[in-house]
Amino acid sequence: MPVMRPDEASAEPPGWETIEELFAALESPLLGYALRYTREPGLAEDVVQEAFMKLHAQFETVQKPRQWLYRTVHNLALNQRRAAGKTVSLNAPNDEEGSTAETADTALPPDEQIIRLEGIGLVRISLAALDERSRELVRLKFHDDLSYRDIAARLNLSTSNVGFILHRALKTIAAELAKTGVVP
Repeated sequence: MPVMRPDEASAEPPGWETIEELFAALESPLLGYALRYTREPGLAEDVVQEAFMKLHAQFETVQKPRQWLYRTVHNLALNQRRAAGKTVSLNAPNDEEGSTAETADTALPPDEQIIRLEGIGLVRISLAALDERSRELVRLKFHDDLSYRDIAARLNLSTSNVGFILHRALKTIAAELAKTGVVP
C-alpha cells in the first residue's frame, strides 16, 4: 500500500467521524512517514502516538484531521531529531577515572564545561527526588531509549499511563531545576 502524503488529497475522505476510524486508517502510513524523519521505529511510534493524543485533545476543533496529523507528526519528528542531538547521558559514572570523560565536551572552553557538568549534576539530584517508579520510567525512556509501548509492556502499565507518569516526572524535574536557576 503506497504511503500518501498530506498534500495528495485536499478534502477528508468521508466516514472519518471518530478518532478510532482515523487511527485505523492512518496509523501505518503515519508510522512510515515518521520513520523517514526519526529513522528509529520506537521513536516513530512515540511520535505517532503523541500526535494522536494531541488530536484527541482537540478533535472537535480540527477541520482537516488527516492533514493536521501529518503536519503534527512532521513537526514532532523534527523536534525529536533536534532533541536527540542535545541529549546527554545522565548516568553517574561507576569509576573515579571516567567521571568527567563521558559528560565533558572537549570542544567547549573549560568554564563552559564546568557549567555543563554542574547542570548535569543538578539534573541527577532532581532525578533522585523522584519516586522510584518515575525514576525507572525516566531511565527506560531516556537511557534505554524504549518506546512508551515497550515501557508499558515491561512494567505492566498502559501506554497512556506511561505518558502521564513521564510527563509528571519531567514537570517535577523542570520545577526543581527552575528553583536552582538552571531553567527559567
